[in-house]
Amino acid sequence: MSGGFIRRMDRGETTIDFVGLRRRWFILSASFIIISLASLGIRQLNLGIEFVGGIGMQSPNPAGADVGEIRSALESVGVTSPTIQLLDDGAAVRISTEALETSVANDAVEAISEVTGADRSEISTEAVGPSFGALVARRALLALGVFLAAVILFISWRLEFKMAITAIVAVLHDLVMTIGVYSLTGFVVTPATVVAILTILGYSLYDGVVVFDKIEELVEIEDDKTYSEIVNLALNQVLARSLFTSLSSLLPVGSILLVGSVILGAPTLTEFALALFVGLAVGTYSSIFVAAPLLAVWKEKEPFWQERAQKLERRKRAGRK
Repeated sequence: MSGGFIRRMDRGETTIDFVGLRRRWFILSASFIIISLASLGIRQLNLGIEFVGGIGMQSPNPAGADVGEIRSALESVGVTSPTIQLLDDGAAVRISTEALETSVANDAVEAISEVTGADRSEISTEAVGPSFGALVARRALLALGVFLAAVILFISWRLEFKMAITAIVAVLHDLVMTIGVYSLTGFVVTPATVVAILTILGYSLYDGVVVFDKIEELVEIEDDKTYSEIVNLALNQVLARSLFTSLSSLLPVGSILLVGSVILGAPTLTEFALALFVGLAVGTYSSIFVAAPLLAVWKEKEPFWQERAQKLERRKRAGRK
């Protein structure tokens, strides 16, 4: 990206035809959504024990055992498909398994003690039932429903109903793509992930409302442009604000993701930051390349805007003669 382009973008002087190129954006979004839904159908989500129930164990790792060694030790006592995460650069380990019989659970603790070199008393064990995760999921869905209803009512009152619907489409687009990333990468979905996903909804909506508000402002003063031209003008004028705001949010979240996953080996930070990072990036994309062009296509079908487009076309033809 050249310095000249950045300066023009900062002044709102770019002339990108966002609406004219909408087929590209829609095909790109549709492709990602199809991939996400296919992954959800085939791979599904890697749900944490809070959602499916099971046993969580955490142990020091003075012997520096790696994931393969710990997995082999657990499988030798009958524990199948354990989820193993090294913490603090391998200084500790966290293990999640399905529900186990008492004898198998005791053997698992003994196996962990032997392979990690930790004393048995240093290994914490916690049995978790699926009811907590089910409660989190129900309340998250309730919160999502209330949020979407409030968004429709507020934007319909502040701007207009069609803007509210396209904003909801963008939010759902962001949700599907964020969840799809979790399915594709196999990252564990925990209550922290659910909280992060709900958090990004507000950001996605904010970016869209900024664009819609600029469109509404230009509709009042631009009487010689079609609705698509007004949308393009609005997007070019707020492009720098949207991108720089997103970048200023993505940098600290990216730092949390890097610190959590690479430096500290803290799974909770990683689970929370990944949803935020993906959601922020996708939310910026959808507000610019999905919601606004979709609104333009919808509004151009209104008789008022069709009549204006025809009148402007006749004026252009008359000017060429």
